[in-house]
Amino acid sequence: MYIPALNKFDDQLEAVSFMQRYSFATIVTVKHGVPAATHLPFIVTQKDGNIVLKSHFAKANPQSSDIINSRVLVIFTEPHAYISPKHYEKEESVPTWNYLAVHAYGNGILLDSEADKTALLKESIECFDAGYLNQWDGLPNAFKQNTMKGIVAFEITVDDLQAKKKLSQNRSEKERENIIGELKNSVASNEKDIADYMSSLKL
Repeated sequence: MYIPALNKFDDQLEAVSFMQRYSFATIVTVKHGVPAATHLPFIVTQKDGNIVLKSHFAKANPQSSDIINSRVLVIFTEPHAYISPKHYEKEESVPTWNYLAVHAYGNGILLDSEADKTALLKESIECFDAGYLNQWDGLPNAFKQNTMKGIVAFEITVDDLQAKKKLSQNRSEKERENIIGELKNSVASNEKDIADYMSSLKL
């Protein structure tokens, strides 16, 4: 990912927090020179200083076989907002887009065993819908085993993390205030979130 020095953030905890908040991400693989992408929810954790991503494909998804011992990219993005040049002090200005994104690279490893799949599904429920856990625990084993037969579980240990926040860092304080003021009053949650990220930015 192209990241000018002004837009780079190296704080791993901040990047992990962002990925956990916007955990519905895009996994990209390449086979025979052809890229493929699937949109999946990811469990994002830290283990022994490493960032670990876990998720699962539907077994019918042909991309599920492409991650075996292969280099993969997972893209976390949101929120984003259009920035009008009306906020700038100079008339000779052009519009742009503010956003945050994290690109996580690593090698995919399948979680093949029933125990691994059971643990992943339980961890997924605890992460995304903890209230469902009691219902899941009470379901017949045959149903749960059939469910696990239909998925391909995997994990990725991230070895290259590229994080970018483009939040008008190159604009004057007055221009940033103009942008934040309008975005905060927007009805769009994306724009409100960008305003919050801009307000919290330490320049």
